[in-house]
Amino acid sequence: MRVSRVAETGIVLAVLVAFAAACSQAQTANAYSSQRDTAFSLEQQGRSTEAEAAWQAILKTHPDNAEAFAHLGFLESQQQHYSEAVAFYRRASALNSSMPGLRLNFGLALFKAGDLKQAARVLQPLLRTAPPDSPDAQRLRLLLGMAYYGAGEYAAAVPYLRDAMARDPQNLPYRLVLAHSCLWSKQYQCVLDVYHQILTLNAESAEADMLAGEAYDSMLDHADAIQQFRNAVKADPKEPGVHFGLGYLLWCQSQFDEAARQFQLESENAPDDAESLAYWADSNVRLNRPDVARPIVEKALHLNSRQELPWLDLGIIDATAGHNDDALREFKTAARLAPTDVQVHWRLARLYQSRGDHALAQAEFTKTKTLTQAADKTVMEKLRASHSQDASANPNAASSTSQQPNP
Repeated sequence: MRVSRVAETGIVLAVLVAFAAACSQAQTANAYSSQRDTAFSLEQQGRSTEAEAAWQAILKTHPDNAEAFAHLGFLESQQQHYSEAVAFYRRASALNSSMPGLRLNFGLALFKAGDLKQAARVLQPLLRTAPPDSPDAQRLRLLLGMAYYGAGEYAAAVPYLRDAMARDPQNLPYRLVLAHSCLWSKQYQCVLDVYHQILTLNAESAEADMLAGEAYDSMLDHADAIQQFRNAVKADPKEPGVHFGLGYLLWCQSQFDEAARQFQLESENAPDDAESLAYWADSNVRLNRPDVARPIVEKALHLNSRQELPWLDLGIIDATAGHNDDALREFKTAARLAPTDVQVHWRLARLYQSRGDHALAQAEFTKTKTLTQAADKTVMEKLRASHSQDASANPNAASSTSQQPNP
């Protein structure tokens, strides 16, 4: 009888402990549900700071709660704190990668944070599972195309942008991005195909004419390249780079008189463009107009003293005027900036020879024999280099002169 009562007491205690545990779990579940409802409500009311605090409170008691991390990522994205959002989305994805909408939001945050390659890796699996003709699939094509475009992987961008444009034939901004991607991945026929599509949307697109001109020039069809840039000038004489592009094509064909006029017009559109000034001055040097060229050269060097061409031209002007000491210093500066330029060493050799420095002259003539005359760059290369210099000199220049679509 005594043993039976002890057993009975043990059973009662076990039941009481189990009941207490169940009550505790129920209370915990109710508390979590209440916290979650509060966080949702604050989020929907746009009270971001309070909503963040509510989700953070949940993580204190539930540190592996993927939903809380995901919502914190969303709230940070809403405030354009994309790096912070990425960190939260990454934690959520590690805990529950199948959460609806998580991968898309994660990819968008990476995209807006500038981690474009990682954004593409996150978004690609979503495109494979999205219905091909759905709005989600179209958005993913544009995001992937722009991610690769922004990362400089232009060949990878082309198929996504081409597929997206096939489903949205009236979209001009993205079609221009596609044309740029084709050009920079050296798919020149693709550029021309897209160019003709653009003309159906905007027959007077200077940017499209320039793209076609760059493609023709890269294909060594210089006559058509020049004509396309003439079309671009006619369509919009204020388009950035349009006069420089036409001037450079003419300069490469030794049409220096008209080239000088185009470089002058580009300089009027963009007074701080040192490269346009340098080529404007050089065209005048080649036309034997030293008095016209000198002030232009000096302005070009004031804006950017690391250009080789103005130093070379200034040396030519001074050597012709008999200012040999000045010319020597200027040619040496050009040689330091462009040590493989045949023209610089040839000018130095001529100057040494005129001064009676035959050993130095012979050394420079010898250098010209070991160097080959550099081929002129394509107009595409020149325009891209010019834009890169502008962007490095003024970080806001790229965004102000070339508005890209936002997916």
